[in-house]
Amino acid sequence: MSATLKIDFVSDVACPWCAIGLASLKTALARLGNEVDANLHFSPFELNPDMPAQGVPLADYMSRKYGLSPEQLAQNQANISARAAAEGFPMRMDLRTHAYNTFDAHRLLHWAQTLGNDKQLALKEALFRAYFVEGKRTSDPEVLVDAAQQAGLDAARAREILSTNEYAEQVRALERHYQNLGISSVPAIIFNNRHLVSGGQPPDVFEQAIRQILAEG
Repeated sequence: MSATLKIDFVSDVACPWCAIGLASLKTALARLGNEVDANLHFSPFELNPDMPAQGVPLADYMSRKYGLSPEQLAQNQANISARAAAEGFPMRMDLRTHAYNTFDAHRLLHWAQTLGNDKQLALKEALFRAYFVEGKRTSDPEVLVDAAQQAGLDAARAREILSTNEYAEQVRALERHYQNLGISSVPAIIFNNRHLVSGGQPPDVFEQAIRQILAEG
């Protein structure tokens, strides 16, 4: 009999380690197979809530936020690309030229969850592909609508949401909730509301953590 496991994946669509962590977590869950009935959903976190919609050049952003030189940024991106490829999610870091505002993406993700966790997962992965594989501007409404279509969601409804402030308060409330819990970096993966695993861990780490949580009951 499968054990039910609630997984709250707190993340941002502009976070490469979130994309890596999701791919890694899915590998771990696949290894566990029928041992686990995973209820996976995504909660919002904005790395840069004050980012303008048009974005800023990635090199400027990384220099200002993390103090990285162009050489250090190149090495950092190479390391991330290698790890992502190892997890089966090949990134095109050469196409990722800017950092963008992600609030509208989170509004669509909140809507997708109301339609089912499978729809939300499909949209999350479509948004990761748009940014990290295709280098698209994930604050562009048309990019967001296209991602929604790829996830099997209604394009007209997605466009309607983006033209209003729908789900804005719900997203902000969730962001405050996780900030109040002390979440300050992502990905933060919370199992059964009480066990936290931070960062884009390898599949072995996720698998071991899940087995321990299940053993504890």
